[in-house]
Amino acid sequence: MNTMGLSPRTAAAVAAAVALAGCAQGIKREELDSELASIREEMQRGDQEMGTRLAAQESRANDLAARQEQLSRDLQSLRNDFNTQIERMGAMMRFNVPVHFGFDEATVRNQDRAVLDRFASVVSEHYGGATITIEGFTDQAGSAAYNRRLGQQRAEAVREYLVTTGGLSAELVRAVSYGEDTSRQITPGATGPGADGVENRRVALVVDYRGGMEGGGGGGRGR
Repeated sequence: MNTMGLSPRTAAAVAAAVALAGCAQGIKREELDSELASIREEMQRGDQEMGTRLAAQESRANDLAARQEQLSRDLQSLRNDFNTQIERMGAMMRFNVPVHFGFDEATVRNQDRAVLDRFASVVSEHYGGATITIEGFTDQAGSAAYNRRLGQQRAEAVREYLVTTGGLSAELVRAVSYGEDTSRQITPGATGPGADGVENRRVALVVDYRGGMEGGGGGGRGR
């Protein structure tokens, strides 16, 4: 029986079948040849299917590695081009983007649109289906209640931009307010009016790629 062209595993199986068949009594040569041919075909199909599965798995692994490499480049670009700080928190990432607001204002500034556009692009490319939470902050000018409302207005303004201009799903983007939360200030105590304290009048963007996120925000006067 010729086993040329078979894989070592298949050839060994065929040889074993031949040895076993040779020990049997009353088996016609034609029946033996037919059975061995059937075994050979079945094992060849199995080898081909295994090869196809392995090739598919290798392709998926290569694709995943390429996407991971591209994600690393895109995140590094956010850091380098926009001075964005990125914090990893388990299945979440917080992007401390340089998006700030004028004193007692909640309008997205023209100079801050580029980083929001880039952020939306990264989310669309790499975090489809993730929940995005915009956290709004204020400085300490005014009452805590006012600041909660103003922080919410700022977060809502950024949410509106990311949805309408950035193309993110409205169902997956939400806005919360931390107001004048002193534990989250960039420069503790820095307060307006004017340009003073602008670093505290900001938003942070949180990507939760588990598909959901708990936490919440309020409503509130911060300037």
